[in-house]
Amino acid sequence: MFGGISFMGDESMVLSVRGDGVLVRVDAERSPDLVAHHGARIAEMGAGRSMGPSWLSDSAERVRQPDVLEFWVREALSRHDAR
Repeated sequence: MFGGISFMGDESMVLSVRGDGVLVRVDAERSPDLVAHHGARIAEMGAGRSMGPSWLSDSAERVRQPDVLEFWVREALSRHDAR
């Protein structure tokens, strides 16, 4: 799914690990802060096709750092837990 290994919670994807980094489903209201302060960008499904504010991606280079990967896992799970 989404070109990587996806992790699901209650039949909903929360995070996908891909060759170019991670794809993370987040709370759309937190998206601007996550983009501004945590190195994320709004994910795209093909060039110029935004997936919307609930889908962010971060680079493989950054998520090789354990603290960065852990941050995104926690962020994804917090959105899932809030539902």
